[in-house]
Amino acid sequence: MANTEKVRLNKYLSQAGICSRREADVLIEGGKVSVNGKIADPGMRVNDLDKITVEDKPVGHREKKVVLAYYKPVGVTCTEKDKHAQITIRDVVEYPVRVTYAGRLDRDSEGLLLLTNDGDLINGLMRAANFHEKEYLVRVNKPISRDFLKKMSDGMLLKDLNERTRPCFVKEEGKFVFRIILTQGLNRQIRRMCKTLGYGVLSIKRVRVANILLGKLNPGDIRAVTGAELKELYYEVGKNASRPARPAWEKERQPAAKKEAQTGAAEPRVNGRIANAGMQRSGQNPAHRNAGGYAKTADRRQGTDGARKAEQRGTYRSTADSRTNGTYRSTADSRTNRTYRNGSGSGQTGVQKKRYE
Repeated sequence: MANTEKVRLNKYLSQAGICSRREADVLIEGGKVSVNGKIADPGMRVNDLDKITVEDKPVGHREKKVVLAYYKPVGVTCTEKDKHAQITIRDVVEYPVRVTYAGRLDRDSEGLLLLTNDGDLINGLMRAANFHEKEYLVRVNKPISRDFLKKMSDGMLLKDLNERTRPCFVKEEGKFVFRIILTQGLNRQIRRMCKTLGYGVLSIKRVRVANILLGKLNPGDIRAVTGAELKELYYEVGKNASRPARPAWEKERQPAAKKEAQTGAAEPRVNGRIANAGMQRSGQNPAHRNAGGYAKTADRRQGTDGARKAEQRGTYRSTADSRTNGTYRSTADSRTNRTYRNGSGSGQTGVQKKRYE
């Protein structure tokens, strides 16, 4: 049944799975979009009764938004048109609605790949400026050293790309295995980082993107992302995925700033709860003990922004923790009496393998 609700043309193209809104704006301004036989004007409103073409190809009706979590096996290439790829996503994913991937995994890597027909969501997830977390388990060819962990977490210059990696969370999981959480997506980033330090990568498995977990999926399995999990994903990306979302560590800024304006000191809060509540019950109260000193430092750096000081002390919980009714806690959470800031800036990086276990 045709949807007669009129929406802006760029939004319509996004909802039809053609491209993101920003990409639609470029197509419209370039005169490549027609509505009812006439070159489209930017800002015009359309519905399913209009005949819309992009580069002379008809656009189908808007479809319900679909987001899928797919376990990409090793050997599958994230491409739709590469003639040289032996097996592509198109070859292995069959779904009634046309979907495409949001963020690549190279052919030799495996794990979570998000598929969707929402162009804005794809655009939001792939923008490095949004600092969305991607978590991996990596196996290397020789024993992991503390020096290796520190250099991986501190960030490094990848000379062949002329790019510097952001500081990130790294934790040893075994003699040859480590966990890493990235907030950028440089080409073959983990493999290049390891190679720079003299390590060879044997396997890479992505286990999380933003709040979506690989969970119990097996290679080749696919499931729909729905309910609270889907709502949280869109919240992570931003209400409008085509505009920059706030970095994860900024999410509690506004509530904390309001509280500071009322009381003069903000309690450290994570996901709406006092970060050090457990410690307070045991007789310790780091929030009150440290409030004065951190207030001066934070105010000098961030004006009256009270949430920053909350992020700089007490318990850090990853952006992925305590979601979906508390069923998942990231490996980065539940670390008491330490400061960990996201890969977007400086701060302690938490690489010593004994401290956080």
